[in-house]
Formats: sequence, C-alpha cells, structure tokens
Amino acid sequence: MPIKIKSKPDLSPKRIRKFVKPFLVPPGGKVRLPDDFDPTSTGGYNREDGAGAQQILEAGITLLADYQARLAAQSTHAVLVILQAMDAAGKDGTIRHVMSGVNPQGVDVSGFKVPSADELAHDYLWRYQAKIPARGRIGIFNRSYYEEVLVVRVHPQLLKTQKLPDGAAGQEGAGDGIWQRRFREINNYERYLSDNGVRIVKLFLNLSREAQRERFVSRIDQPSKNWKFTASDVRERAFWDAYQA
Repeated sequence: MPIKIKSKPDLSPKRIRKFVKPFLVPPGGKVRLPDDFDPTSTGGYNREDGAGAQQILEAGITLLADYQARLAAQSTHAVLVILQAMDAAGKDGTIRHVMSGVNPQGVDVSGFKVPSADELAHDYLWRYQAKIPARGRIGIFNRSYYEEVLVVRVHPQLLKTQKLPDGAAGQEGAGDGIWQRRFREINNYERYLSDNGVRIVKLFLNLSREAQRERFVSRIDQPSKNWKFTASDVRERAFWDAYQA
C-alpha cells in the first residue's frame, strides 16, 4: 500500500526505524540476491507519489543538516557512509541528491577505481584508511574496501597485481582461505574504526539486471550521458550471476 504523506513528514526515530527495517541485514545475516530483496521495491512509494517522496527527501535533508552541525560541534565522532552497488545503480545520483543540503565543507566524498601502482605497493586497506573522515566530519565512500572481496573475488587473477607474499593468496591465487581471511580482516577493521569513534553506515543500492540494461542503453542514447558509459560496463555485466552469488 502506498505511503500517505501528511502535511509535515514524520521523521521521528520510531518512524525511520519502521521504514528501514525491511531493508536491514542483521549482523551475521546471509543474503542471496535477488531472492531476499526485491530490486523493484520502492519502500512504499510509487511514481504517482513523486511529490510526496520529494517532500520526505527534503525533510530528511533538513534533518541531516541539523545532525551534521551537531556532529561538527561535538567533534567526538565521524560518520562514514559506504555505498556499494552494481554498475548504473545510482551511487552518484544518491550522493548528489541526499547530500545536497548539507555543508560541503564538512563532507569528504571518495571514489575508488582501479588501484594505482602506488596503491598496489601497499596493503589492500591502505588507500581506504587514508580517506577515513576526521572526527566531526562525514565521509562518503563511492565503492569501498568491499571491492577487495567482490571484484577481486570474481576476478581472482587481480590478486597477482597486489604483490602478495608467496602463499598468501591460497592455491593459484583463488583459494577460499584468502576470502575468509579478508572477511575477518574487514570485520576487525570496522570494529577498530567503531572503537575510535567512526560510525559506519553501509548501503547497497539494489537493481535488477533488466534495469541495469535499460540504464546502459540510456547512457548510450543520450549524448549528455555518454561519458558515463565504458566498455568495462559491458564486460562486467557478463559476470552478473557471480556478483549476485
């Protein structure tokens, strides 16, 4: 049933928790896409209720700006927002729309593409640690260290570029051991950040394979979006099932 928008949106903690609950993955929970989460879900909103959804967004941005001011004033914690998604799921648009009303001087946005030679000369978490926000600030990761157990796991040959010690990558660079170790290392790393005042918000933007195809076609058909389309988008699409596993 579509959500009915009141004159003043209810953004109380209780209301927010109720809205978010269907999309939460509990600690230690297992997820299988697309079965566990419908990629077409809009959280109770529909296209006909665009004005109402916009009203909620604007109220949320105002609330976010207020919390940002408190965060900066106290300077005891930082907030790290991690955005992960398949290509064309809308990471850039989410950052642009949701963060439009906050003070840009207190926000750091970091995108992580193919590692540089300098980054590959360090451990795999090094380039991410360098971008962790200072206390009082908000940091946004457009992709993150989860790529090290996503893209690299789908393409284990990439381990050879990371200059790991002999045996560190498992047999032929694709043994399950390295992934279990990295899962543990990432969990420990996030625990370390949390213990030091960094609050981490992890978001996965879900979309269907058909929706991705439509967005790729749009990037080709619309000259203003041509710059967003690359040959790697097509290559990675061939590994869709592996990324969903």
